[in-house]
Parts: sequence; C-alpha cells; structure tokens
Amino acid sequence: MSDLYRKIEEAVHAIRQHTDARPRVGIILGTGLGDLSGVLEGPLAIPYDGVPHMPTPSVESHAGEMVFGSIAHHAVVALRGRVHFYEGYGMQEVTFGVRVLRGLGVETLIISSAVGGMNPLHPLGGIVVVSDHINLMGANPLIGPNDERLGPRFPDMSDAYSAELQELALTVALEERIAVHRGVFVGVAGPNLETRAEYRFLRAIGADIVGMSMVPECIVASHAGMRVLGFAVITDRCLPDALEPVDVPRILRVAAEAEPKLTRLVARTVGRL
Repeated sequence: MSDLYRKIEEAVHAIRQHTDARPRVGIILGTGLGDLSGVLEGPLAIPYDGVPHMPTPSVESHAGEMVFGSIAHHAVVALRGRVHFYEGYGMQEVTFGVRVLRGLGVETLIISSAVGGMNPLHPLGGIVVVSDHINLMGANPLIGPNDERLGPRFPDMSDAYSAELQELALTVALEERIAVHRGVFVGVAGPNLETRAEYRFLRAIGADIVGMSMVPECIVASHAGMRVLGFAVITDRCLPDALEPVDVPRILRVAAEAEPKLTRLVARTVGRL
C-alpha cells in the first residue's frame, strides 16, 4: 500500500465516523467565497484538523472545514478553504482534499477561485467559466511513483474542464440572467503578484485569468477520473498599462459582492446535473 493511498483511507475512515453520506458532487471554495456552503441543506461541518493528514489553511478567509449537505436532492460535500503551494505545502498536500473527496465517492468536482483578470473585456467582479488551463506553477502533483488504484500514469487532459459541464453552466447563467465569460486560467506559484512584463507574457501565451490554485486540483481530479467544472471571480484587474498596487481588503470585498451570483449559479448548475 502506497503512503498516499494509506493516508486517503485513514482520512475517509475518520470522516465515516461522523457521516455515512455518499456525495457525488464536491465543491472547492476559494478566497472570499467560503459562504457558498451556506446554500447546503442539512449541513454537517467537519474541521480539517479532525481529519487525519488534512492540511490546515493559513490564509485569511479560508475557514478550513469540510461541509456535507445537499443541493436540490444531490448529496454534496464542500471544502471550505484550501491550502496553497506558496504556503510551503507540497503538491500532494495541496491536492490531498481532492483525493479524499474521490475516496468519499465524488464524481464531479466544482472548483472556485479568486483570480486576476488580464482580458480587458472581462470586468472587475466578473465570473469566468474556466475553459482550460496553463500550468506555470513549476510543479505537478503527479510527479513520483504512480499508484494505479488512484489513476493512470499518464492521464489525458484533453477535456480537463468538462465541455459538457461548461455548456450546462453557460445555459444556467443565461437562464438566471447572470453575466459570465469563458476563459483560460494560468496557474502560478505566488505568493507575489506578477510584474507588468509577466502579465504581458501570460496574456501573450493565451491566458485570460491568473491565480495560485485550481490547476493542481484539476490535474489530480482528472487523474482520479472526476469531471471538473471551474468558476473564477475576477477580484483584481491585471492590465499592464493600468496596473495598480494590490489591495487585499478590496479583493475580499469584490469576492464577497460577486458571491451571491456565483452561489446561485453553482446551486442551479448542481441541481441540473
């Protein structure tokens, strides 16, 4: 038994002492978006520090708990907060929560994140349905020995963000009259934000939005055979010729203002799965 496989089994066993729920949908809640878990019916929260091997977030606005419940009769589990590569965690730790969700039975993973917007057509506070990603984090969670019980050695990424789920999300957004955009996410290590030259480079290689998460989570979810749907909220605009110093309180405020729309969009999308 590989060490990773053993840790997943121990985490799942500990969770099973609190609930026998068999969620098919998992949601990862990013910066400033943690209250989305409030739409869950009959919620049960389990703190990360009560789950063996589950790393605890050190970043403000990441609560660090696993919340079970339902949306439109679909069993759901939400990770309220995540850990990041820049916090000093290894990639296996960053993605451990995704592994645990798969161990609990999750088949569809919805990932949300606060991002910087580099596409001048995307407004501050806008919601982006992620169509694809570029990994510039300098690491990959699948490096090292592969355990075939967790996934194949060379997982395919041609449909990393499910085209079917993207179309569903866009349809729901139209019905709910929520303005959304579609865009490519580029993942960077952080924690510093980018220079003007770096933003120009990232835009030139095809990215619309930039962030410090989502990419490793999507890679591991794909490795585990899960369908992935990504949502991003643009909390700061990263236009090289109009760049302003980062303002963390403003970022959190913009995320909070966008949250009701994202909550409605996610809830309606889950209800249509």
